[in-house]
Amino acid sequence: MQNEHEQYFFEAGEVAKNALCLRDRCGAIIVSNGEIVARGYNAPPNDNILKRKCTLELRESRKPKSDRTCCLHAEWRAIILAVKSGKSLLGSTLYFTRIDKDGNLKRSGSPYCTVCSRLALDVGIEYFALWQDSGVVVFTTDDYNDESYQFHYPLV
Repeated sequence: MQNEHEQYFFEAGEVAKNALCLRDRCGAIIVSNGEIVARGYNAPPNDNILKRKCTLELRESRKPKSDRTCCLHAEWRAIILAVKSGKSLLGSTLYFTRIDKDGNLKRSGSPYCTVCSRLALDVGIEYFALWQDSGVVVFTTDDYNDESYQFHYPLV
């Protein structure tokens, strides 16, 4: 039997099936007061596949991996669509997942995308949820942000 968090992750996985990125298929949903208020998938801006750069070979870069894509992150798209439609995201929860080529959910690693965490903080998203190997982990967005920075800049 699925719990509420798992149901939201499966919904985010369904959204990820719309992804237009050729490298990774990601989905995100934002839930506020038990209602899904926004959905997002990763794709080039305006879903314009002519702007895709997914086939470029990734080389070493000073940019973090999460910032070397041509696509909008699923989280960004969900946040942008919610804001455009005038929905308040204060106190909401963002669920993020990836799917494999067969549409099955993939487990997430540690938080690492500081761009997503900063944007989520800025619009008032309170929680950021990942389904990790150990199970569903719901971070406060502050903690998600701190852990993302720790990933890139470990304290000695």
